[in-house]
Amino acid sequence: MRATRQTAGMTETSPSSPSSATADAGTPPPADLEQLLALAADHGLDLLGDSLRTEEIGLDFRVAFARSRDGQDWVLRIPRRAEVLARAAVEGRLLAHLAPHLDVAIPDWRINTERLIAYPLLPGTPGLTVDPDGTVRWHLDMASSEYARTLGTFLAQLHAVDPVAAADTGIPSRTPEQVRAGWREDLARVAEAFPIAPALRERWEAWLAEDSYWPDRSVLTHGEVYPGHTLVRGERLSAVLDWTTAAVGDPARDLMFQRSSAPPEAFEATLAAYEDGGGALHPRLGEHAEEMFSASPLAYGVYVLETGEEEHRAAAAAALDPPDAG
Repeated sequence: MRATRQTAGMTETSPSSPSSATADAGTPPPADLEQLLALAADHGLDLLGDSLRTEEIGLDFRVAFARSRDGQDWVLRIPRRAEVLARAAVEGRLLAHLAPHLDVAIPDWRINTERLIAYPLLPGTPGLTVDPDGTVRWHLDMASSEYARTLGTFLAQLHAVDPVAAADTGIPSRTPEQVRAGWREDLARVAEAFPIAPALRERWEAWLAEDSYWPDRSVLTHGEVYPGHTLVRGERLSAVLDWTTAAVGDPARDLMFQRSSAPPEAFEATLAAYEDGGGALHPRLGEHAEEMFSASPLAYGVYVLETGEEEHRAAAAAALDPPDAG
């Protein structure tokens, strides 16, 4: 998808101490616990049963956290559907290619099979988590200048990776013209299936029609850079999770959440660090990122149409036609 899917509850977080979370709402029932332990054992992981807990909110993968008997903390990703495996294979190749280019940590898939993906727990704690009941909990001050600067430095390194070599891993790759055309296609497709608030549609059509918003280059993007996918130590970015939506495309994808959620001075600090790190600043990059974030409901609508998961249709419809849209 071409925008953040956090509205769909897609967050792969990483608790700072899996073994301390054994009695919360995420703990699997006994029978299921044994199945998860057996799955891990089949792949050579000897896990402590009382350290295991799950996160059930992911749409493509069930996520679990546990500690092995040698003291190593692990993240387990269990595919929910066979069709996610092809994307996972691409993600694994991208992670292997990308690791040497970044100062922050990214997942190191020590196990990668059709039944299980597993990697050592990354350093730091998530900036945002979602409780089983859907409650969002922030663990990061979006006004933090330190987080803003380290985010900008990370994005400069990411966007400097050779896009041709990145595309060779199998991730989607689009020219600037194709990115813009894709948004037009998404708007037309979603408009056929869902009511869209007139104010939102007018805003998106104006954004798509204005040349000055759109950059003339494509870069390697993570696609969903927001605190649920970034880990911090203190206030410094230490790791980045969940590269499922990585693509070569519009650099604004990786700036839109920071633009929409951080105070202006923090966003400016991100842009300054980005430029200092070699990132190219399009004249209207910030405004473009803001407009792109406003179009996030389109991605949710496309997700429903592509997956057929009707349980998400009502939420997508509400995002596309909110009562307060004006």
